[in-house]
Amino acid sequence: MAPPSSPPSNDRPAKKPSNLTVRIISALVLIPIVLAVGYIGHPWFDLFVILFAGIMAWEWARIAGRRRNPADPSPAARLPVGNWTLGSIGLIFVVVNVLVMVRGPLIENWPAEFDYSLWNILKLLIAAVVGATIFALYENRSRAIWFGIGAIYILAPSLAVLWVRDDPVTGQGILLLTWILALVIATDTGAYAAGRSIGGPKLAPRISPNKTWAGLLGGMVSAALVGLVFGLFLNLPSIWKLMILSAGLAVIEQVGDLLESAFKRRFGMKDSSHIIPGHGGVLDRVDGLLAVSVAVAALDYFGEGSVLSWL
Repeated sequence: MAPPSSPPSNDRPAKKPSNLTVRIISALVLIPIVLAVGYIGHPWFDLFVILFAGIMAWEWARIAGRRRNPADPSPAARLPVGNWTLGSIGLIFVVVNVLVMVRGPLIENWPAEFDYSLWNILKLLIAAVVGATIFALYENRSRAIWFGIGAIYILAPSLAVLWVRDDPVTGQGILLLTWILALVIATDTGAYAAGRSIGGPKLAPRISPNKTWAGLLGGMVSAALVGLVFGLFLNLPSIWKLMILSAGLAVIEQVGDLLESAFKRRFGMKDSSHIIPGHGGVLDRVDGLLAVSVAVAALDYFGEGSVLSWL
């Protein structure tokens, strides 16, 4: 007689949270921290930006120093992912030190001001490129120039964010920073929702296969709505101008995302690191923010005042 069969077990492996859920939780944790530090302002916001710039420098060096093909005879092929090479240490050193050079005197002698003249910024960026490239030449000659490019890619937006938060002309730095963050988040959310629900032709299939033209338009509409909300909140006379500008910046945000994707694809990597759960690395999360920050800082600089004050 066969033994009685045991009842089916109800034990099931615990279901892991979806990547989208993890992304939402990470965002809900990170966004209040960024806004709080931004609201407090100097010097904590400066230190916050410098810390994240150092992390981004490590991530950039991690990608640029990665061996792409085991059969590759170049010096770069001998560098494992994430190795603390002279190039990566050098890039972090250059990026952090340039930011400390700019902001250090302000931290010690607030409210001293750094001369944000275009020539001063260009001199710093040129020096950073040369310094980062020299460090990388020692053991990664075939890709040393990528370390120099990384210095510009990280430093220019970092300086732009600090400039935007300072807003020495109108004092609307925290409003401007909040608008930028809301715009970037809305663009990403709108692009994701429209891309998933509508689909359609790919925007740049060789660079980012998941991006669609519908996603781009969805991001622009979402960003325009952010412009509408801020325009109503600030009681601006020409709300439609802020809506158009926000939609235009959504395009720049998507371009920034594609640039970082192209860089990672060039070296055969999907994520810059795994620091932020659900998002990958810092570069993966802020690629669009970097591009928008530079654009807004340029508008502020050449427009002689906060974007929110002259619209």
